[in-house]
Amino acid sequence: MKSILSVLAAILVTFQVNAQTKKEVPSAELQIKIAVQAAPAEFRENSKVYGYDKDGKFITLREGTNGYICLAPDYKMSTYYAYCYPESLEPLMARGRELIAEGKRKQRDEIREQEFKAGKLSIPQQPTTLYGYWGEATNVNNETGEIKDAKRRYVIYVPFAKAADLGLSNKHNNLGMPWLMDEGTYKAHIMITPPLEAHKH
Repeated sequence: MKSILSVLAAILVTFQVNAQTKKEVPSAELQIKIAVQAAPAEFRENSKVYGYDKDGKFITLREGTNGYICLAPDYKMSTYYAYCYPESLEPLMARGRELIAEGKRKQRDEIREQEFKAGKLSIPQQPTTLYGYWGEATNVNNETGEIKDAKRRYVIYVPFAKAADLGLSNKHNNLGMPWLMDEGTYKAHIMITPPLEAHKH
């Protein structure tokens, strides 16, 4: 009898902890405000925005008209990451999300490369920029969507580029200098990470 009561008590405690730690989905309005912070100011108002409905399902929160897409952060994370990029990058990004949902995070780059080479996946062949914006969820301004002490990163996709051809290093640095990541691959990209200090938004 005591063992049964102990098990029931443990289940109750677990339920209570899960109930306390389960994060609520921010309103669509707030998600949009956070998501567009990733984009340059002139792209924010008319960009398409993806985020989550009240049940946590990934959906379109707002249609866009300027050819840009912004992603609201995963509300379950303690650090919020928002991204914005041209619609031409959406096939690559959407396929990545699909593969992660299928539990294939580790294999996604290999699969996407195979699909690109087979002509099944579209990737822009001209330089194309993705904008990143992130910070602690507890630092979100619910009125503006800005995140206190947020950081930024800029990623310029240049498929199959070689660092020497671009006059870049292929080594990471903490000085904010651009460098080429995944050199020579289908998703070679220039990384630009401003020094990790407070930014104007």
